Amino acid sequence: MVVVGLTSLSGAATHWREGNVMLRVALIFGILAMASSYLGAQLAVFFSEAAQLVLLAVAMVVAAFFMFRDNNNKSDEDEEDAESENSSIAQLPLARAVGVAVLTVAVGALTGLVGVGRFLMVPALVLVGQVPTKEALGSSLLVIVMIPASGFVGYLGKVEIQWAIVALFTVLAVAGSFAGAYLVRFVPQGTLRKVFAVFLVLLAIFILYQYLGEFF
Repeated sequence: MVVVGLTSLSGAATHWREGNVMLRVALIFGILAMASSYLGAQLAVFFSEAAQLVLLAVAMVVAAFFMFRDNNNKSDEDEEDAESENSSIAQLPLARAVGVAVLTVAVGALTGLVGVGRFLMVPALVLVGQVPTKEALGSSLLVIVMIPASGFVGYLGKVEIQWAIVALFTVLAVAGSFAGAYLVRFVPQGTLRKVFAVFLVLLAIFILYQYLGEFF
């Protein structure tokens, strides 16, 4: 959570300069996710490591499916038009806002439970909130700065933090976030979604291969 939070903070700053952050949306849903993240961290003590990671992998596959399906129904031109219309919107329509709010609570709980959940925040904003992919990426980074902070508080006193490993991963992840924030301007929206979905599937397969055997 420390690594994710600090990495997201650096990435959010870069996306903010690029104009890819919807501040009000991020703050509203970030507060909702913080509350559920703390609850998820409290519940984590009842799950084994294998159960936590298998749950994460299943959620990844579901998110990838919806990203693929929605991508096939929307062209790059359609999403570019949506970006021009929505980039200045400070508040989502009520129905979409409620849908994203529900998913945000689930993302927060999952982050608190398994430590990672940002990959679900992006599909929630894109598919339910109809936020353009680039702005969803930037806004989700700001949300994920808030979620791990709450989840981390929930873990204090329950686990031992290996700060040397945290520092190493944070440095590497921050460097990667700067590179990604720079490259996103050159990649079409549809391609971003496909690559993101493929990454989720590959990572889910790796996790399931590593841990699913512990249940059988």
